[in-house]
Amino acid sequence: MKVVVTHKEDMKFEAKAQNGSFIIDCPQISPLEYFLSGIITCSATDMIMLPKNQGKTVSNLSIQGDVVRNEDFPRKFNELHLTYSFDSDADDTTAARFVMASLETYCSTINTIRDSVKITYTIIHNGKTIRENASMISGGGSKIDMGNIESCPQ
Repeated sequence: MKVVVTHKEDMKFEAKAQNGSFIIDCPQISPLEYFLSGIITCSATDMIMLPKNQGKTVSNLSIQGDVVRNEDFPRKFNELHLTYSFDSDADDTTAARFVMASLETYCSTINTIRDSVKITYTIIHNGKTIRENASMISGGGSKIDMGNIESCPQ
């Protein structure tokens, strides 16, 4: 994977990746907001593809990320709480497995930060809270095999 960022004007930059490019407009959207958006989007793609592989569908998906950062520099992420809200035709146990498969195995961005950031999550499935403020186990992740999934290009 390779990305090249070039300065355009003022505080605008262009990020060029293998399959496209986009403008980073600081301070309108900070690099950390882009980073958090990438983390969330990684998991969101899993939340569409994992159920699809199991013959299930997800609708009304929304994932909110709330971060606690260091007060002083470097102002890195210390804690990340993800709230997954979605409807599906799966039962609550299976719906929770979709989230856990993303968190524990498939989402590369979450697994990149998991050793240094405390990650917790809440799951709201079909309007009902089925997990609240649950903690991810820190460390190297665990293999939850739900098959190969299509996702955004790596």
